[in-house]
Amino acid sequence: MVIHYHDFHGDKYGGGRKGCQLTTTWCVCVCVCVRARLLQFTEEKLGQAEKTELDAHFENLMSRADCTKNWTEKIYRQTEVLLQPNPSARIEEFLYEKLDRKAPSRITNGELLGQYMQDAAREFGPGTPYGRTLTTVGECEGRLGAAERDFLLTSTISFLTPLRNFLEGDWKTISKERRLLENLRLDLDACKTRLKKAKLAEAKAAMAPDFQETRPRNYVLSASASALWSEEVAKAEHELRVAQTEFDRQAEVTRLLLEGISSTHVNHLRCLHEFVEAQAAFYKQCHLHMQELQKELGRLPNAFTLNPSQSVAAAGPAAEGLGSPVEKDTLQIEEVQAPATGTRKAKVLYDYDAADSSELSLLADELITVYTVPGMDSDWLVGERGNQKGKVPVTYLELLS
Repeated sequence: MVIHYHDFHGDKYGGGRKGCQLTTTWCVCVCVCVRARLLQFTEEKLGQAEKTELDAHFENLMSRADCTKNWTEKIYRQTEVLLQPNPSARIEEFLYEKLDRKAPSRITNGELLGQYMQDAAREFGPGTPYGRTLTTVGECEGRLGAAERDFLLTSTISFLTPLRNFLEGDWKTISKERRLLENLRLDLDACKTRLKKAKLAEAKAAMAPDFQETRPRNYVLSASASALWSEEVAKAEHELRVAQTEFDRQAEVTRLLLEGISSTHVNHLRCLHEFVEAQAAFYKQCHLHMQELQKELGRLPNAFTLNPSQSVAAAGPAAEGLGSPVEKDTLQIEEVQAPATGTRKAKVLYDYDAADSSELSLLADELITVYTVPGMDSDWLVGERGNQKGKVPVTYLELLS
């Protein structure tokens, strides 16, 4: 049923009253249409009205499309939470996007932490052990934050944007065409019902009257009614053919869009691979930064184990030559001998490059023998691998029993 809406301004129709009457008539027609649709839906649910069923393949396509939309929406929302856990920041980015404005650049938490650490190092004194360490760690946190920023940008472009384009573009088109198909199906079923009622009325009107009990005037009226119902049947059949043609055309359009969901899956699969690659590159970069940080921290002096008075007391015997072969700054590796007891096996966790000839370079996952000697820094051990010997940082080892 098509309702033509015209301009109901009073001036055009010669007065406000006539325009108001036409507007009222239009509103009444809309209400009648809505009531008819509601009645049709109710009768279909109760099984009292005919309903055109779609074929099984079409139903499967619609079910697959609904499943794709639901899971894509969930994955998109959760990926947003993963990349930006702050809900206020997500709302702000959403508003900027809707206003078609570029969101301001946002500093990452790692970059902010790095700035705080470097500012604190300047306050405490960059020459102190704590200040030097804060500077080193702050620079690393800044690099981690920059890597995170690149990862967020890459993930948004390669993964989030295609998912959002599907939900806000392709899916809206599919939904619109499906609603149109449903309306045309209702029109088709309504035409079928009208044709069925018209044929039933025509059959009743065409029944031959009883000439003995029926007067000639009634016979003429019966023939006239039969002719009117025949015209109504012809009109209903024409409307049915038109409705069927429009429904078939719309069904084909909708079918093509639903079959395009397979292409959507292929596109999302490619985007998923790109997202995984971005994640892998990001975590690898973070791992490399942390390895470098551990190496740098291993070369810095560790003053947190001794207070100043303990340092002076420990320096006395060494100045008098009463210590072991371990010097304060340089380990005389050739003078160190493995103890008879107390050696242990250790597994190397990370690669380590020796800073000088007193240290031993390490390879991840290898096994070495380690032990300590009197007066040695607690963060270091002596490591042996075959004929090679040198200092190794404890943080790079997993001591085995």
